[in-house]
Amino acid sequence: MLLNDNAQKILPWTLSAAAVGYALYATFVLIKKKRINKKIQLESDKIVHVVDIEDVGKKAVFCRCWKSEKFPYCDGSHNKHNECTGDNVGPLIVKQKDS
Repeated sequence: MLLNDNAQKILPWTLSAAAVGYALYATFVLIKKKRINKKIQLESDKIVHVVDIEDVGKKAVFCRCWKSEKFPYCDGSHNKHNECTGDNVGPLIVKQKDS
């Protein structure tokens, strides 16, 4: 007998734990993170929009889900995204202070 009785009992559990540990590691660490923005200026390293506060007027609603056809402004696309994914993303609303 190559292995004693204790080793024969422990070895399958040890190998199973190692396999599960590696599967979790591969899932959460090795796999490249998925892109959130799938259509807006994909050729750019970083997307930056500057909006002059004078151009905002009384209120401006900005997209934060990357799905708006009017990006960087919100068109309500987050509502469908939230229904499909269970997410809770919403727009950034910038408005003048009420007097």
